[in-house]
Amino acid sequence: MMTVLTRAAIVAEARDWIGTRYRHQGSLKGVGCDCLGLVRGVWRNCVGSEPETPPPYAPDWAEATGAETLAEAAMRHLVPVARDEIGGGDVLLFRWREGYVAKHAAITTGEGTMIHAHDGAEVCEVALSPWWRRRLAFVFRFPGVTD
Repeated sequence: MMTVLTRAAIVAEARDWIGTRYRHQGSLKGVGCDCLGLVRGVWRNCVGSEPETPPPYAPDWAEATGAETLAEAAMRHLVPVARDEIGGGDVLLFRWREGYVAKHAAITTGEGTMIHAHDGAEVCEVALSPWWRRRLAFVFRFPGVTD
């Protein structure tokens, strides 16, 4: 029997991570995670085994390489979505500045908020404010999501 993956299930799982402290390269609910670790953990709990394991990465990995590594990995496993079609449970990738590669990830709730892990803080739900919207570079959906 195949389980149906809904937006509500993804959002509920992401919200279950709220309060998990930030830990670079972590991906354990209640223990520690970074922004990628949050997305990986939600994948594991909603989709199944991770399709690939990210290599070790330094905090300045994007600046060091200049490659869209995060977006390229997302394109291998997630479904690209138009910016005007963002829905609950979608994965958002952000650029810190114009001309930089995307290096921050979040999961939207579909209610004008997103859940993310940010250095120096715990996983939290924040407004998808104009500041964040200006930095939005890519939107993806987990495979097999139904509304």
